[in-house]
Amino acid sequence: MTILASSDPSAGATWPGRVLVVAALVASGLLIVGPALRRRSPAAWWLLLGYPASAFHVARTWRALMAGCGLAVSRRPALTVVSGLVGNGASPPQPRVPRHGFIRPTGAGFELVARLLPGQLPDDFVKAASAMAEDWQVHAVRVTSLRPGVVRIAALYADPLAAPRVPRTRGPVRLLRVVVGTLGTGAPWVIDLRRIPHWLIVGATRSGKSTLIHALVAGLAPQPVALVGIDCKGGMELSLYSARLSALAIDRAQAERLLSALVDLTLARMTVCRTAGVRNIWGLAEKERPVPVVVIVDEIAELFLVAGRHEKDEAHAAGTALIRLAQLGAALGVFLVVAGQRVGSDLGPGVTALRAQFAGRVCHRVADPGTAGMTLGDLNSHALKAAQAITPEQAGTAVLASGDGWERGRSHLVTEADAEAVATAHAHLTPALPELSAALA
Repeated sequence: MTILASSDPSAGATWPGRVLVVAALVASGLLIVGPALRRRSPAAWWLLLGYPASAFHVARTWRALMAGCGLAVSRRPALTVVSGLVGNGASPPQPRVPRHGFIRPTGAGFELVARLLPGQLPDDFVKAASAMAEDWQVHAVRVTSLRPGVVRIAALYADPLAAPRVPRTRGPVRLLRVVVGTLGTGAPWVIDLRRIPHWLIVGATRSGKSTLIHALVAGLAPQPVALVGIDCKGGMELSLYSARLSALAIDRAQAERLLSALVDLTLARMTVCRTAGVRNIWGLAEKERPVPVVVIVDEIAELFLVAGRHEKDEAHAAGTALIRLAQLGAALGVFLVVAGQRVGSDLGPGVTALRAQFAGRVCHRVADPGTAGMTLGDLNSHALKAAQAITPEQAGTAVLASGDGWERGRSHLVTEADAEAVATAHAHLTPALPELSAALA
């Protein structure tokens, strides 16, 4: 059998050329349709075009950027380098720079981890975040400590809070878990009362505080939970949800009686759990488990401000009951969401003691720095600075913090009409709690 060899020496080299031509055509096509793709599908545009270009740029300029930010370390003392230059005419040795890992794409940008050099601190990278964002031409860069000696650098190519989208709900909704907005990372903003049972929400007028509460109630209304309202401004805010509320107190006297009844309800549940030999209501059989109760308190200052002896006694009793609920309620199915325009120590020592019980904090734009400090100051100084930087034009934007860290977020736009419609549509799910209704009779 005779094997014929090709006489054309370029035949074996045609396939790399074809691959390059095809790659060039694909790249040209992507560049042409890029603007339209970015408008219609930002996520696809980012993965196909934005991310590869950004990753290449970061890898190419990393050493120069680290040197420019003061994060590079010379390999030799300065005199040795100068001596070498004068004596031998050699180029100075390249400085050491922090090593970085794989540049991983995310839904809203990219992130990488970097290992600190000896003597460096995470705050050194935090201070360089603005320079990184400028060099990489992204919206923002955030640096967090991942573990000792390692930082995570997350970059956002655009502001996810500019126009947050309501995500599609997939699968069954978890009890007491509500997606209320979008985080600054592009991830859903989730309030999960099973994980963080009590929340403090503050914000000035038209800052987005009420919108967040609307979103939370709209997410809880379809769930098998009891909603209880305390609105000492005559019920002007929470009466929107009256069709879905098991009880609503509209002044301080009613609030004091309702909170006392809630404490009694909690103690009764404690007895049930102790008899059954379980540590919380979630250890009870489903048929025996009492309904979870979410207590929403609007304008906490109205509950604590006093103008006379009689009001002082009511405020003290209401504050004490609220603190007891915060201490005991999580394991017994009673959860607190307390909101207000202003929260400060001038409202009384009860406010400070109550604040300590709230693991979840949300701070919108506030009218005074003391409220922001009371809300976030004991959790994270960086979160406090971020909250104080919120402008009036950023309605709905807030800083949320807990023991897990802090994030910027923006709640979905849920209007008063939307919240009222959702509450009315699910009025049939309102559980009867006679012990609470009797307190308001």
